[in-house]
Amino acid sequence: MSDISLLKPLEKKAKRDKFNLLESVHLAEYSNVKRPVGRKLNKPIEPAHKFKVTLEGDSFTKEKYDIFLKYQVKVHNDPVSRWGEAAFKRFLCSGLNNRILKTNGKTQKLGSYHQCYWIDGRLVAVAVLDLLFHAVSSVYLFYDPDDSQWDWGKISALREIALTIEGGYEYYYMGYYIHSCVKMRYKGTFAPSYLLDPESLEWDLLDQSYREKLDKHKYLSLSRDRREGPEPGSPKPEAGEPSAGAPASEKDTTKSRASKFADDEDLELDEEEADNDDNEIPEGSLFEYNVPGVLTKDQVAELDLDHWKLLVRQNLVDLEDLRGWEEWKLDDPGSIKGIAAELIAATGPKLLENSALVLF
Repeated sequence: MSDISLLKPLEKKAKRDKFNLLESVHLAEYSNVKRPVGRKLNKPIEPAHKFKVTLEGDSFTKEKYDIFLKYQVKVHNDPVSRWGEAAFKRFLCSGLNNRILKTNGKTQKLGSYHQCYWIDGRLVAVAVLDLLFHAVSSVYLFYDPDDSQWDWGKISALREIALTIEGGYEYYYMGYYIHSCVKMRYKGTFAPSYLLDPESLEWDLLDQSYREKLDKHKYLSLSRDRREGPEPGSPKPEAGEPSAGAPASEKDTTKSRASKFADDEDLELDEEEADNDDNEIPEGSLFEYNVPGVLTKDQVAELDLDHWKLLVRQNLVDLEDLRGWEEWKLDDPGSIKGIAAELIAATGPKLLENSALVLF
């Protein structure tokens, strides 16, 4: 490496220049690594390792499954019995259909994909992505725990931001952000970033002021704070600064309900055996629990669930074409209409635009 540094020193101007993301993320790829001629052997110096990144459909391979299982067991402490090959396929290998969209001379990939990271021909990490009309959405990331020193969360985020720019997508969704979860803190280091308000479903800039409020509150809605005004005795906010939220009353509110939950727990997959899962699922419809950020039954009723697609035996059908659709109720969790309604309530109406429902 020192020999290469002498032969190909980084120019002072390049060191001073502003960081170029698109250029930097591709520098380490084997095909882009410079190979200067060595002074001793008078032939190109090969890099010590070959790093490669590929983007492919979300298909199953034994190599992907082996890394996934190793990751879940060592990083998330899941029992081996929890993740058979069929469960892995359902979880990360059966997403949206892949297709190519061509508009105004621009080509865009759509659907569910795996961005694979290889070192010396060995698969070491896989990022599961949904490529949508308007965004690249990060679904999941797993990697070989033996290679965890490379900080794959940050590496994959940078690669996915580059993919968003190069592919002409408008936004990059990093997924869940739990401020008290140390494993997720890296997401907040990318700027500018925005968080979805759990009540208004509006996007708010994640700046230092927002972080300080998240440090103090287990549950926070900036839209509610703006609505209710500052707390009694609190200093007057500077011009243009959102006012702090008023304390919640003793009655049943989203904030009082949220205070019952611990804020120092990581978001992890359930570690219990599958036989015990049903014991933790509350009875009744999701609409009965007034979950923060979830659409109400009346709000879902205004959406066009009838024409949401359902994948049945590799064919897409409208939900309204199902026998019994008209009779089923939105708040019946045992019906397909109830399942679809709860899913949209939890994820938001945007999901209706570019997706299909898979239940069987």
